Amino acid sequence: MITLHAFAPAFGLPSPGPFVMKTEVQLQMMRLPYRCVIDRPTGAPKGKLPFIEDDGAVVADSTFIRFHLEAKYAVDLDTGWDDRSRAKAWAIERLVEDQLYWAMVYSRWAIDANFAKGPAHFFDALPEEVQDEARQKQRRAVLSYLDGQGIGRHASDDIAQLARHGYASLAKLLGDRLYILGERPCGADASVFAQLASALTPFFDSPVRDAAASCDNLVAYSRRMMVAYFPDFADPADTQSL
Repeated sequence: MITLHAFAPAFGLPSPGPFVMKTEVQLQMMRLPYRCVIDRPTGAPKGKLPFIEDDGAVVADSTFIRFHLEAKYAVDLDTGWDDRSRAKAWAIERLVEDQLYWAMVYSRWAIDANFAKGPAHFFDALPEEVQDEARQKQRRAVLSYLDGQGIGRHASDDIAQLARHGYASLAKLLGDRLYILGERPCGADASVFAQLASALTPFFDSPVRDAAASCDNLVAYSRRMMVAYFPDFADPADTQSL
């Protein structure tokens, strides 16, 4: 059986890491049996989660996990879609993972109130005398990542503007379809959903969340996907109505 190494649920989400949620949704889409084990990124092959163990093979990074699973189990998450549609799905995936993801990370780690109520608690299991040092060390590291990626060099208002433009574009691409390409999901829907759910969780308050929440079709899409793949984390009203 495939073993998915994942974060524990947090922030009202199945995982605080959108790439973990992405992989778990794709495993469900493929209908492959798997089990989750709670882990920490410090011991992961690339220093991040998720990674999987599959009959002795260890595969890290959600995109390469998908490539591995599709090849080994002869499953194509984009089956039935032509090359143009597949290219569109890939471009949308890059929008949410390579820009909107970083805006979400900024909203959690750079905004003091959000860091204090969220990521700071990742270190609560450490001995009390080293907790604060570990928190601040990791926060400095994440802010350095944001600076290196580029988004951390912008003013907060500029990041909010990028988020508004990104989510508005995503909303236009989705339109009135159930999924990003049409009436059935493709592989990129797992990523789009995971990034949206991560941004929309009411656990955090930020202009990035406001930008996502302003797009009604994106909110409905995220709720619909949550009911389908993580019903235990869905709003009971959504479970009954969708």
